[in-house]
Amino acid sequence: MVSVADAIGLAVILLTNSAVGALLTRFFRVRLATSWGSLVYTALIGPVVLLALTLVLGGAFGLGPDLGSPAMVVIGIVFLPLTLGVTFDYFWMPAPEEIELPDRYAT
Repeated sequence: MVSVADAIGLAVILLTNSAVGALLTRFFRVRLATSWGSLVYTALIGPVVLLALTLVLGGAFGLGPDLGSPAMVVIGIVFLPLTLGVTFDYFWMPAPEEIELPDRYAT
């Protein structure tokens, strides 16, 4: 049976990974000029960053329960939050081209 502390730890890991996934996607969308470049970088670099973050949060801080198998960790704690973060950035946030920034040296 999962304890309340394990459930809260799992929720912290999932929310942190989702937020980092959305921030990575936004960073790549703003920095890269091509539309495919941000997707490729997010698909290749995102899982590595989220896996490292999961290892730090789950190992060093001891958050989250034992999920039983490495496949469950990769699917449930890496790819699911990454997909949620990418979806949040692409469908809820405005595109970087649509945002008007104020002039830096306006008088």
